[in-house]
Amino acid sequence: GPMARTVTDAAILMGVLESGVPDPDDAATTRCTPPPGRDYTKFLRREGLRGARIGIPRAYFYDKMTVPGEKEPRGGLDADRAKLMADAIDILRREGAVIVDPADLPSVLDPEPTGNVLAFDTCSGVNNGTGKDAGCSVVFKYGMKRDFNAWLASLGTAAPVKSLTELRIFNLTHTRGNAIRYGQSNLDISDEMDLRTDRARYDADRAKDLMLAEERGLKAAIASHHLDALVFPGWPAAGIASRPGYPIIVVPFGTVAASGPNPYPAGFDPKPAPYSVGFVGLACSEPRLIELTYAFEQATKRRVPPPATP
Repeated sequence: GPMARTVTDAAILMGVLESGVPDPDDAATTRCTPPPGRDYTKFLRREGLRGARIGIPRAYFYDKMTVPGEKEPRGGLDADRAKLMADAIDILRREGAVIVDPADLPSVLDPEPTGNVLAFDTCSGVNNGTGKDAGCSVVFKYGMKRDFNAWLASLGTAAPVKSLTELRIFNLTHTRGNAIRYGQSNLDISDEMDLRTDRARYDADRAKDLMLAEERGLKAAIASHHLDALVFPGWPAAGIASRPGYPIIVVPFGTVAASGPNPYPAGFDPKPAPYSVGFVGLACSEPRLIELTYAFEQATKRRVPPPATP
């Protein structure tokens, strides 16, 4: 999707990026009907939050919880981030939204590990390579190899490399050019997948992803409370929304003190980090999300331009 400074910019880019005809090789492009002329700017409504039903998924995303099968609680917000989100919710309410709080995802509250979406993350990085991926979804790493190899094949003789394997080898032989400055662990674990013998595992994990993230996750929370959207702190909801292909629009909302260990030498402190508010809706709800996020953005205008690229 588009990465932009403002909701207006994103709405314009949506119309530019969206093809006028479905892609015969991508069934997802037939799922939604675009607005006439693919013009998403018509949904930039200042009063877009008036009467909207907005859900607050407290469990895990706002408040710490112990995931089934684990011993220590995780998730939740620290005091600074909790205050920012409380401010955001107050603004939503002042703009005329009806706040449903809490509006938790059933699959987040499920007491059994096999039915809890937080206990079934996406396989990623060296810790989820072959032999270490029993408790995570292989959909991402299987799909990366399948789709990347298919795309390279579509290029024919113009392809600079012919497979994911060749790309990995190229990167390893060009380290001086910073080809893999930040590593390529996700490429490595993807290339380990056998597209024939691992297909059954992919299909099973894909079905489980949809059950936990969609049917018993976002869709269940939104439908049961008759919501227009769920509002999440920052971007973490993208990990769940991406599984069923649900849209998320993230609106800048000021800055917050950097968290975690200080990576800099003594005497140097990290600057405040950008913060944001994420709005998630059902499939094909981009027009409504644009209305909601534009109204929120105009009511707040808390984007802090980065010094290097204002």
